[in-house]
Amino acid sequence: MTRTTPLPRWGERTYVMGIINVTPDSFSGDGLLSEGEVVDRALAQAERFVRAGADILDIGGESTRPGAAPVSGEEEMTRVLPVIESLSKQGWDVILSVDTYKAEVAEAALRLGAHWVNDVWGLRADERMAEVVARYGAVVILMHNRSQPQHAELRERLGGRYVGIDYEDLIEDIKRELLASVGIAQAAGVPREHIILDPGIGFGKTVEQNLVLIQRLEAFKALGYPILLGPSRKSFIGYTLNLPPDQRLEGTLAAVVMGVERGADIVRVHDVEAVVRAVRMTEAILRARLS
Repeated sequence: MTRTTPLPRWGERTYVMGIINVTPDSFSGDGLLSEGEVVDRALAQAERFVRAGADILDIGGESTRPGAAPVSGEEEMTRVLPVIESLSKQGWDVILSVDTYKAEVAEAALRLGAHWVNDVWGLRADERMAEVVARYGAVVILMHNRSQPQHAELRERLGGRYVGIDYEDLIEDIKRELLASVGIAQAAGVPREHIILDPGIGFGKTVEQNLVLIQRLEAFKALGYPILLGPSRKSFIGYTLNLPPDQRLEGTLAAVVMGVERGADIVRVHDVEAVVRAVRMTEAILRARLS
């Protein structure tokens, strides 16, 4: 069921992905299942994001915060499919991405109009996922992930973080594991141009390791694939600045600006309006030339 999939013009600018959390327990406090009519609230949030300049909307139905309880595929579909169906009917010039690692959820979402699959386990959690992505001609975001519950530390004010995560060589280990996910995708028939890599900020990395990943983002650009950076409101910001999730905008903007300077092709964020402005200003500075 191959179809035409929207592809950004990589290298021209950084694209902004707005997060639509159809969950009751998002770490950032923006889960749309907490109250009210979910589809209407998601639609309103999506419209705000699009008006603010979002290029991509990422719809997810399972929290991936440290210590979060897993959700069944059936429950996840109940949450995200009505939202995706509604968004696909709006006629907006925006890419729809489904944030899932389950093949059944991805396939149902692609049938209803999603264009991309954002897999936080890099095709390693569900052996059917790569085949589904290939069959639908979808773009796939392959994220690096070493999250393990036993390494999660939870604090009431700052939320969850990972501790005691050992790498022989942080950058090289992540590069190698990302390329292993690329191999899974290509073996299933996913074309190279449909692959995006995400080093996985916050997923099985300590606070310091996350900071180094942003500092060294160019090492992942060298792999030759578009790079997504997802620092928004995450615990490495909270633990660095001693701030809860609802006070992490400035830290998020700093991480985004550093990411853009180091070549991020997409930034995945909650605060779309502020981030779009920061991204455009950063790009203007980077490209400024005297005539």
